[in-house]
Amino acid sequence: MTKTINIGMLGCGFMGRTHSNAYSQVNHFFELEHRPVLKACYGREQDLEVLKKFQKMWGYESIETDWQKMIARDDIDLIDVVAPNFLHHDMVIAAANAGKMIVCEKPLAMSMAEAEAMVAAVEKAGVANMVMFNYRRVPAISLFKQLVDEGRVGKAFHYRATYNQDYTINQKVPAGGAALWRLDAKVAGSGVTGDLLAHSIDTAEWINGPIQKVVAHTEIFIKERMHAETGKMEPITIDDACMFLAVFANGSIGTFESTRYARGRKNFSSMELNGENGAVYFNLEEPEYLQFFRYADPDTGKKIEDHLTGWQRILVTNGEHPYMDKYWVPGTTIGYEHTFINAIADFFRGFEGGPKYKPDFRAAMRTQKVCDAVIRSAKEGTWVGIES
Repeated sequence: MTKTINIGMLGCGFMGRTHSNAYSQVNHFFELEHRPVLKACYGREQDLEVLKKFQKMWGYESIETDWQKMIARDDIDLIDVVAPNFLHHDMVIAAANAGKMIVCEKPLAMSMAEAEAMVAAVEKAGVANMVMFNYRRVPAISLFKQLVDEGRVGKAFHYRATYNQDYTINQKVPAGGAALWRLDAKVAGSGVTGDLLAHSIDTAEWINGPIQKVVAHTEIFIKERMHAETGKMEPITIDDACMFLAVFANGSIGTFESTRYARGRKNFSSMELNGENGAVYFNLEEPEYLQFFRYADPDTGKKIEDHLTGWQRILVTNGEHPYMDKYWVPGTTIGYEHTFINAIADFFRGFEGGPKYKPDFRAAMRTQKVCDAVIRSAKEGTWVGIES
């Protein structure tokens, strides 16, 4: 018989929607021992109407305007933290102390110090935990890693990553508030480094191994904006753009770039790995495709026939591709929302006897360490080493 897991959602914004949809859909595609129940959702008292609309839209049984009461409820099994970054630390530690399973949006924390305390709390409590780096669960990115693990790229030389958007170019866009808290340093911690490059760093280290050192530069293009809640002009102190160089432990070198000022780019996240035997490239704005350049046979190291070299564009929709046996027939695509469904399915299977879910809090703390090193390097103008 399927067991139920009662979900308490801490947040009712965009990420609350993506997580709620995943819980609602996961048992429709994956055979699991557990079935999530949308038990309660939390929002601030001043956002009560938004909260009620969210509850009705997704079918939560009840609402809370005090997140501590939510965590204390005996009928909640799993706490899902999709609140702004500055709340992650306190919410996670309270949930761990209450013995709840925990799902947390990225970035894990505001700083490495917070991340360490959160990891200590969940590990002391022994609760199942995960951080929602959902892009690992894009089938084409999972296939990217599979090709690398199969030796089809060979010795790695270069890793390149970009994550570009354009939604803050207009200087009239305010900072803060429910919609634009990512522009408020007190709430978000960092700008594109924690919001966007955290994804790029997570997938880079997952695919190509740990980063040993970085040197970075950040930029704030619009120095002050009106704050959405105070109505006053306030200085902007988070990074609008960030670029950094990286050296990986395997000897390869990397370039990373992220900005919210790339006119025409809406959610352009790309990654490319060039190696001795081949290369792989992915672009999130065309998520159903993976590009692969085959140069040498991974078993023999012998170069393939000249007339067969060249980039091939793989449509990642077949049943043999990662996750795709759970969805539709070959040639039909899945979308952004399915990455969260795949992640929740993997998390559930992890505590049902399957492979342990990654990234858990400890693994995500590694990404926090790299993000902190990037910010430090940008401030100091020098290379910063990263301990393993």
